[in-house]
Amino acid sequence: MKVLYYGGQKSGKSLLAEKKTLKLSKNKKPFYIATYNNNYNDNEMHSRIEKHQQQRQELFTTIEESFDLPKVIKNNETYLIDCISMWLLNNLDKTEEKLLAQLEKISLSNANIIFVLNDVNRGVIPMDKESRKFVDMTGIIGQKLASFCDEVYEVTLGLERKLK
Repeated sequence: MKVLYYGGQKSGKSLLAEKKTLKLSKNKKPFYIATYNNNYNDNEMHSRIEKHQQQRQELFTTIEESFDLPKVIKNNETYLIDCISMWLLNNLDKTEEKLLAQLEKISLSNANIIFVLNDVNRGVIPMDKESRKFVDMTGIIGQKLASFCDEVYEVTLGLERKLK
């Protein structure tokens, strides 16, 4: 099963995605794929990461992978990828085709995968080229994920609304 949780920052999507992942993994410990690239040296992000780690306790086995998601996904396992937005930011120098090819490969795997994606597409068009590319690619990536996910949830204020 493939599931997408989509919403704004601090909307509650990670917590809901964690619960769904644990439910799908049954009695087997699922994997948490952390996509943050530590090269940014951002103290505020380190604080966010610590909160996520405390929230999920020891219920997941963590895999850190910022660039090549298909290489860490094995069949017959359950994964939470948190988050696709950071993975996209890390790979913004790659072409749309290469990013979509990674997602296509993941879609063909026989694994439960829960994706978390930030909603950044409801504002104005950004002024700078890099930000525009990120916002545009978030929409493209989101559409791709929604096309192959079995379930899609929009999250607002900790509440999930099933779209698919």
